[in-house]
Amino acid sequence: MRAALPVLAGAVLLAWPALLNGYPLVFSDTGGFLHQTLGPLMLWDKSWVYGPLLHLFHWRVTLWLPLAAQAVVVSHLLWLVQRVVRGSATPGAHMLACAVAAALTTAPFTVALLMPDVFAAPVVLALALLGFAWDRLSRGEAAWQVGLSAVGIAAHLSHVPLALALVLLQLLGLRWRGALLAGAPLALAVALLLATNAAGHGRAALSPHGATFLLARLQADGPAAEVIRARCPAAGWYLCAFADRLPMDANDFLWDAASPVNLAPDGTPRFLGGALLSAEAGEIVAETLRAHPIAVVRAVLHNTVMQLLTAGIGDTLGPENLAAALRPRIAEGFPAREAAAFDAALQARGELRTAVAPLAPIYPAVLLAALPLLALAGWRAWRARDAVRLGLLAAILVGVVANAAATGGLSGVFPRYQARIAWLLPVGALLLLLPRRAVAPVRDARR
Repeated sequence: MRAALPVLAGAVLLAWPALLNGYPLVFSDTGGFLHQTLGPLMLWDKSWVYGPLLHLFHWRVTLWLPLAAQAVVVSHLLWLVQRVVRGSATPGAHMLACAVAAALTTAPFTVALLMPDVFAAPVVLALALLGFAWDRLSRGEAAWQVGLSAVGIAAHLSHVPLALALVLLQLLGLRWRGALLAGAPLALAVALLLATNAAGHGRAALSPHGATFLLARLQADGPAAEVIRARCPAAGWYLCAFADRLPMDANDFLWDAASPVNLAPDGTPRFLGGALLSAEAGEIVAETLRAHPIAVVRAVLHNTVMQLLTAGIGDTLGPENLAAALRPRIAEGFPAREAAAFDAALQARGELRTAVAPLAPIYPAVLLAALPLLALAGWRAWRARDAVRLGLLAAILVGVVANAAATGGLSGVFPRYQARIAWLLPVGALLLLLPRRAVAPVRDARR
């Protein structure tokens, strides 16, 4: 109860872009996630997790409710991290952390956005708490971290390698109990993905059609396009008819109406073309990895570095594709006032990007300033032999790099992919540099 007011106040700070906009921030994919339950429809390119989670809170009333839940979850995690690293949390320090996150980082543009991106940073923090500070959590708090991170991992496939990297961090440190505790949510997430895909697609797989996304990346980088040219027409692949058009931009390959995925050689549209291509895509990806392993590794590393250097808010602020991909879902599933609120928002009117443009130069400067602060925090924690602070610092650094590899390296370089997690660098530095307070006995903390 002592935490309730500061956590709620911190949530309001973290949600300020939605308050400015007059509506939760949305993306074209938000419409697909809504359609998972409003349809209902089992989409070929998305796990069936975040859509039902949205429905758990909106109940066809308003999208402000899931936005509020996201903000409270992130605010509470920051409170919990402060309490763990300091021994006890204070409202003043919590409001400072939330204010820094809200004013100086990209955090609020992820918290206020109805997309599974919001779970990237919480997955890192929750697994770090379970792996490095489990003995400072009550049983209820530990159970909450397990459940939260399991759902967060399953909500977006890029969170699976992110979580795996954090489990490997525990194993490299020979922290067997930490690896077990951090690995439990990953195992639960994998089970959830297998079960939902078996029910919806008839295949117990992490991603029944994930090979199409890997092929999009590998052909854009060149190796897969080279394989297609070398093996065609003898291979008999559908893409042989388009060998002269490859490589092409990965996003265009997947979603452009005139791409080989979505338009047959005779000009006939291919409904669910990405799903239709997945079996062949798996063959081409396997052949590419066999024939050009060095080129693939080089491309992944290059894209990972580029993603590390690319974090911004611009690609989540505009009205692009919202009228076709999202508004019909709101109109069919919610009261008329909800569609009216969406229409009146700055984002739908194309004005939000301009309204927040002055903030864009702040974020890279803050990220750069965070690096020496993190080094200072690490040095102080090492001198004090504070394993919890060192562990949290390591988890944040590994999480930031793993996120870049899972998104930019395997999918595509987009500002929102790194913006969703880069804010942990300055906020983490602040929390780790806060002075330690008296620690309550573990037995009391577990009551």
